Amino acid sequence: MRRLFFLLTLSVRAAVAYRYEGSGYSYVESHDVDYSVQYTGSSYYVDYKEPRWCYPLSIENGDTECHSPRGANYRSTLGTRCRILCDRGYRLLGRRHVECTVTRYWSGMSRCKEVRCHSLPAFPYGSFVCSKGTRVDSECEYICEQGYQLEGDRTRVCQENGQWSGSEPICVDYEPPRIKCPGSREKVAEPGQQTTRVYWDSPRIKDVADKHSTKIVLRGPPSGSEFGKGEHIIRYVAYDRERNKASCKFTVTVHVRRCPVLKPPVHGYITCTSAGNNYGATCTYTCEGGYERQGISKRVCLFNRSWSGLAPSCVPIEINVDVNSVAALLDQFYEMQRLLIISSPSASDMYYNLQMNMLQEAACGLELRQTTVIELVGNPPRAVGRIKEQQLSSEIIEQLRQVFYLSSMQFNAVLVDKYGADRERYIQPVASSELFPFIDIYLLQKEEKTILQERENFCN
Repeated sequence: MRRLFFLLTLSVRAAVAYRYEGSGYSYVESHDVDYSVQYTGSSYYVDYKEPRWCYPLSIENGDTECHSPRGANYRSTLGTRCRILCDRGYRLLGRRHVECTVTRYWSGMSRCKEVRCHSLPAFPYGSFVCSKGTRVDSECEYICEQGYQLEGDRTRVCQENGQWSGSEPICVDYEPPRIKCPGSREKVAEPGQQTTRVYWDSPRIKDVADKHSTKIVLRGPPSGSEFGKGEHIIRYVAYDRERNKASCKFTVTVHVRRCPVLKPPVHGYITCTSAGNNYGATCTYTCEGGYERQGISKRVCLFNRSWSGLAPSCVPIEINVDVNSVAALLDQFYEMQRLLIISSPSASDMYYNLQMNMLQEAACGLELRQTTVIELVGNPPRAVGRIKEQQLSSEIIEQLRQVFYLSSMQFNAVLVDKYGADRERYIQPVASSELFPFIDIYLLQKEEKTILQERENFCN
């Protein structure tokens, strides 16, 4: 039996306009779709004359990549599959892939939503500035207030995942406070007192970061204290909240009204009342046996810090140089003085000048060791000899050189003890550091050593 097939053909023309609010899709133009339906007896076959079946996709802040069975030029035919992409700074809400179905609708709805990072919190002791607020790629720069330093990331960027890059920095107070002390002070103690009371103002402090959180520590006596003679250091230390510190100092100097310290005369000593050299003290001069005082016996420390009168001196009996022989000259020193006799070819001799300079500095030590210097300079008829300020005759000069075997052609010296014996000779200048130890060890008697130990500091 032959089957009879019926072919029913319908031509349809449809006008379509779509708009889906909030879906992310839009198609606002009308389009006609021509198609025919054929019935084969068991099913219908739809033959499209117009390839647009679903409305065209339009994604706000995004785009689509579509693939149609009819080719790359068709984007909304039946069976077209589209991939939805969002612009940078936006993320997809909904399905990533959709398909144009036989119902003339896409298989799902999607949209692109803007990505935003959370608002940054307040920044203690500083601020930040952002280029795009909380949007993606917005760059925020942190700045600290004056007196603080930034520690950590200086900039942070809003990323596509909605998170800020890096971590929040902090502002740290590294700058110490500024402190200025009062000026140094000098005070004079009243006569008869050793102390005085001193006052001063508090130091001035400034801290840019911590205007009201500064602590001050005083190291030293407080204002209004009694200060003794001398220089006293007063120090202030300022700390801020972060324990940064700064310090300043000044001095308080107290002067006790005193006269210069008196030095005892050579071959003499001084005894003083009170503190020795303060205002009103009286000092009495006394000479050793064999010496006599020339000048006043007492001096008083005056209010203007000077001593009354002039310092006396202790002088030995005058040596008589107007004698006819060297023996008569030497007898005057026997058991009384040691002699250091220096012979030089001229007053310009280098060794001679160096020796006299050294002896001038050692004059006090020579006196304490009871040593007299005799100078023999030059050759006849211009030879010069002297004991301190007293001049020797040319005959005595020649006899001294002969007795002690001293050359007139070169520098040489001889040390003679109290008994006229030659104890040591020198062909070069001798320093006190060499001369004094020799005298102390080999020439001083026991009593002389004791006196020297008691009075050696007087030369200082």
